[in-house]
Amino acid sequence: MSERIETTENRRNFIKVAGTASALAAFAVPHVHAEEKEINTIQVALVGCGGRGTGAAANCLDVPGARTKLVAMADVFDHRLAGSHKTLERLYQEKEDKFDVPQERQFVGFEAYKNAMDALNPGDIVILATPLAFRWVHYTYAIDKGLNVFMEKPLIADGPSAKRMLALSEKADAKNLKSAVGLMVRHCRGRQELHKRIQDGEIGDIIMMRAYRMHGPVASAFSTRKPAETPEVMFQIERFHSFLWASGGCFSDFYIHQIDETSWMKNSWPVKAQALGGRHHRDDFIDQNFDSYAVEYTYDDGSKLFFDGRTMLGCRNDMSSTVHGSKGSAIVSTSGHTPGKVRTFSGQNQNRREVTWAWPQPEENPYQLEWNDFIDAIVKDTPYNEVPRGVEASLVTSMGRMAAHTGQEITYDQMLHCEHEFAPNVDKLTVDGPAPIMPDENGRYAVPMPGKNRDVEFS
Repeated sequence: MSERIETTENRRNFIKVAGTASALAAFAVPHVHAEEKEINTIQVALVGCGGRGTGAAANCLDVPGARTKLVAMADVFDHRLAGSHKTLERLYQEKEDKFDVPQERQFVGFEAYKNAMDALNPGDIVILATPLAFRWVHYTYAIDKGLNVFMEKPLIADGPSAKRMLALSEKADAKNLKSAVGLMVRHCRGRQELHKRIQDGEIGDIIMMRAYRMHGPVASAFSTRKPAETPEVMFQIERFHSFLWASGGCFSDFYIHQIDETSWMKNSWPVKAQALGGRHHRDDFIDQNFDSYAVEYTYDDGSKLFFDGRTMLGCRNDMSSTVHGSKGSAIVSTSGHTPGKVRTFSGQNQNRREVTWAWPQPEENPYQLEWNDFIDAIVKDTPYNEVPRGVEASLVTSMGRMAAHTGQEITYDQMLHCEHEFAPNVDKLTVDGPAPIMPDENGRYAVPMPGKNRDVEFS
């Protein structure tokens, strides 16, 4: 095994420092004042015009007091760009200082990201909200253009991409560029206060954590086969949740939040994972996901995180995270990302009689808060780079996914140094293909086979 990029202790110290800094900022309202630093309007380009990208663009334009303006948009699909443009145009139709994306600055195709970034000036912002397979490609160009970057999670699905993103992150720091990652729960003021209370010993030593994301089929589930006239590459990109090369599957794209927020409370990343999972209801689904996942993550002190994921109709739904300590317990997420309704308890039953503290309601939206904090760092020119932490969260998530897909125990080191890359030539991808994975003669794609495929997630 080659040398670790970071030791376990270094990772714990990193997350502790980051968490403490967030906690100190918990009660500070970001300031974007002209008297602090005279700035021109910050121009913004959106690359990836799906729902998350559109939402991120709106949050960027809504930062209180900020002079931000969307001036360019890019996607590989006409209809995605058109739909996003229509939504944002309607929201900001009376705010010309916020939205100005005429036809000549709407770009479609695999090179569209370059066109959109070329419309910006150094120091402006590009939002990267495409499937994760393209993250390092677009981040590279953004750094070369001198742009600050907001990128959606997850960042990677394999070891080679992780190392590439970490190297790019260092390059961004060297150029004093700011890099934000869409793990917005970290910016929730209630969770920041909860993190501080846990570190101060309010619930004692963390013994065990539980996290769930269980609901009906989501974007990863579809039953229609590829239309004959649709290029294979475009078919897979549009349904990126269904393909491991594009998104890490539904496991990476959806479950990263619960895994990240609990590890934050622990101030550590898991060192290994073992897992179960299977396809029970997916005979008609043409994808690579499992219906259910159950992962046991182990931290270096032996404590555990138990994560359960499920996408089935007619089953119990749950989307929550809980921490159990030697003196009590805490709720990190109640039933979704927001509102968190975080609280601590004197016992483990978590009933009303045991409540010792609760964050007051209503809560500020963490999707907006992450943008307030990002713009604040740009205006004040303070160091801001969430990429290393985002890569680590993505690696830990991938570690659990790989454990389920291979049926093996997977360590952090094994995940980081695994040489398998899902889409090694994604920067050369074209409409005509070939795609990183191709269907068999029946139109079906390789799926993980635990125990049979022991070294990689599919063959």
